[in-house]
Formats: sequence, C-alpha cells, structure tokens
Amino acid sequence: MALVPTTAANDTQLIAEVDMGSDVSVPTVRATVVQASTIFYDTPATLDKAERLLAEAAGFGSQLVVFPEAFVGGYPRGSNFGVSIGNRTPKGKEEFRKYHAAAIDVPGPEVDRLAAMAGKYRVHLVMGVIERDGYTLYCTVLFFDPQGRYLGKHRKVMPTALERIIWGFGDGSTIPVFETSIGKIGAAICWENRMPLLRTAMYAKGIEIYCAPTADSRDTWQASMTHIALEGGCFVLSANQFCRRKDYPPPPDYVFSGTEEELSPDSVVCAGGSVIISPSGTILAGPNYDGEALISADLDLGDIARAKFDFDVVGHYARPEVLSLVVRDHPTTPVTFTSASKKTEDSCNK
Repeated sequence: MALVPTTAANDTQLIAEVDMGSDVSVPTVRATVVQASTIFYDTPATLDKAERLLAEAAGFGSQLVVFPEAFVGGYPRGSNFGVSIGNRTPKGKEEFRKYHAAAIDVPGPEVDRLAAMAGKYRVHLVMGVIERDGYTLYCTVLFFDPQGRYLGKHRKVMPTALERIIWGFGDGSTIPVFETSIGKIGAAICWENRMPLLRTAMYAKGIEIYCAPTADSRDTWQASMTHIALEGGCFVLSANQFCRRKDYPPPPDYVFSGTEEELSPDSVVCAGGSVIISPSGTILAGPNYDGEALISADLDLGDIARAKFDFDVVGHYARPEVLSLVVRDHPTTPVTFTSASKKTEDSCNK
C-alpha cells in the first residue's frame, strides 16, 4: 500500500491508501471511501465540502466514491430531540424543525447538484443523505453514474434505537442493486448490515461491490464488514464520518446528552474506522481512526469469482429445498386512492 498525503482546500489532511501493483490483465476498479464530517445544519456548505472531496478522489483516479451515512443532512449524534416516554419538549421539537430543514428532497435541487458532480468528475457516486419526504425523514443512500445520472436510492429499512423517533422506515421497493460498468453496486446502512435476510436479498440480486455507509466506529464493526465480504463473496466498502465536538454547533444550540460536560471542542465523538475489504476477507485499505481521510484501493474484480468458487451463498451453497426467502419488493403506502381506477372502469362499461 502506498500512502499519498494531500491537503484539501480547507487544510484538512487527507490520506489515500492505494495498491498500485495490480495485474493489468484482470479488470480493476479504483475505489475510495470518504471519511469526513458533515457541516451540521449547513447543507450548502456540506455539498461544497463533498465536491472538494470528490475532486480529491477523482485526482487519485477513483472510479467509485462512497460517502458516509447521513453525510448530507447530518447524523445527529448525541441528540435526544427532547424525547422521553409520554413527552416531547419544545426545544426538542425545534431541534427537529432545524434538522428537517437541513434534509433534502429526492428528487430535488441538491440531488441535481450531486448528479452534476458525479458527471463532472466522471465517477460512480454513492452518497449518504437525510431524505425529506413531506414531514417524514429517511436515512437514505443515493446512487449516481459517471454520466451525471441519478440511478436511484436505498432507504434504511430499520433505524436503530432512538433513530426510530426521527427517521421513517424504508420498504422493500428501495433495496436496489445497480448493474454498472464497474460491477453490480448496492448499499446497506449501518446496523441494517446485521440483518441476515436483508443481506441475502442483496446477494440474490448479484451484488459485487457492497457499500456500507455507517455511524459505527467501534472495533466490532470491522468483524461485521469482514463477515459480509466472506459471506457475500463481494467487496465491502464501509465509510464513516470522523467528527470532533467542534464539528457540531456549540451548546446550547446543540447538546450531547449526558456527555456534554465531558467534551472539549477537540474531543473525538466519532472515530471513523472506514475500511475496504476484499471477497476473501483481506483488508485492502484502512481501517482509519486518525482523522478525516480518503481511503482508496484497487479492487481486482477477479477476486469475486475466486471467492465464489469456495462459497456462493445463493448459488451452489444454497439449499432452497430446505431454506428460502420471500422479499416483498413493492412500495407500501398508507393511503391509496381508487378514484382514477374507478373512472377507467366506468368508461370501459359505457
């Protein structure tokens, strides 16, 4: 691995870990996971930062760039939104209003800008966002191709713990795996990566480059990422934010519940741990716990077939006569209007 230090426009040191010795006789993809913090409550500035980082990654020759969970819109670490059983505080409701205002519509102008960025730098872009759909928010991943086209989205199907207070639940209609020029790409977000049936659905769609944006920087996360790479016979790219207390608004505007008095502006509140792992379980780059970084590696796509020869979880190693999975992949909506279909029936009966 070669370490190539660079300096971004905001003087944040970025590190790319790139294997420059790949065999040119097999297809390779240069991939980068971004480890950096949101500019909280400032979506335009966060998009500017995303473009600077994307330009850095493209400068290394990256063809695929993966950003962390909730990079656009922010991961509200440490906030409880004033919630207790049977009560919500006025301050917590105001926090949600500001968080809602920082989220983005899909489609919307911010999605258009992200698509233009992917086209400008000629990269496949996987971006974690907070999606606003009316007055409900979703933790979402957006996908873009190098032609500047928005491909689609994945909504987190199961928010964890207090996340369920502020985010809605995705359904089976947003578990895509996209066939692209560099392989089949999909994503699962943070702890939904622990859901075996969700992973199985993605394996059945043929995922080859498995993106895992997260907010989990603990050592135990690495075991999950290695397991998924081995289980799925796929590359796993996990991107997490690296954040200090000063990356969030100061108190009293933003308070880390229960720990604020222990934190200084330079206290690390999310330590990163972003990593790239091969289908054989080999760590190709990372995990990085040192600061904001671009973490890159060349993916030898031949490793997928080599791994599947040993273990193909939905192929020769499956036992469908014993075990099977049904995935309901249609959208679920709380309200259905039948007036349009009734008018069609009435016109046919005349």
